[in-house]
Amino acid sequence: MIVSKLGLAAVLVGSLALGGCMQATLSPATDVAMTSRDRQLLAHPPYADAKIPQQFQRHIVEYTRREQPGSILVDTDARYLYYVLPGGKAIRYGVAVGEEAMAFSGVATVGRLAEWPDWVPTQDIQERLGPYPKRVAGGPANPLGARGIYLYQGNKDTLYRIHGTNQPEYIGQAISSGCIRMTNGDVIDLYQRVKPGATVVVLPPGQSA
Repeated sequence: MIVSKLGLAAVLVGSLALGGCMQATLSPATDVAMTSRDRQLLAHPPYADAKIPQQFQRHIVEYTRREQPGSILVDTDARYLYYVLPGGKAIRYGVAVGEEAMAFSGVATVGRLAEWPDWVPTQDIQERLGPYPKRVAGGPANPLGARGIYLYQGNKDTLYRIHGTNQPEYIGQAISSGCIRMTNGDVIDLYQRVKPGATVVVLPPGQSA
C-alpha cells in the first residue's frame, strides 16, 4: 500500500501523546508564509541554528478548553502556546517563558502587532541585565526577533510581549525576563493569524492546561 508523505507524517506524529485535555498530535501545521524581507534577514542570522525538540515544534492538536477560535492560551508549566482554531483544534507552539518571579499571568488582549520591532529595554532590564542602548533597532540580532505581539489590559500596555527570539536554544525553558519567546518562524506564523483585540490567557505556574 502506498502512503502519501502527508499521511505518513500524520501517522508518525500522531503516535505522540499529550497529557490532560490536549490530545494526540494530529499533523504538522502549515509552512510559514515569510515575506521577502523575512527571508533576507533570516538567511544568515547572527546566532546558531538550534534543533527544536519534536514536542516543541509547531503542530495541530485537539483542543477541548473553552477559549474561542482566534484566542491564544499560554500554558506556562508545559511551555506551550495554543492558537485556538474552529472545530476543537488548535495550533500548538513551543515557547520559552519567564522565570516564575517575573512571569506574567492572567487575561490580556492583543493591543498592538509589529514586524521586526525595535526593542526599548525597560528600566528593570537595564538594572538587572544592562547596560543597553535606550533603543535597539529591529533585526535578527534584536532580542524581540521577527515579530512582536503586545499584551494590553484595558488600554494599558502590560509591557509583556509574545515575540521572536535570537536565542532559539531556550525554547521549552523558563529563562526569559517575563515575556513569551517563540522561534522566529513560529512567531511569523502566529502573527499572520492573530488579530488585534484577540484574547490572550496566560496560565500561572501550577495551573497547566
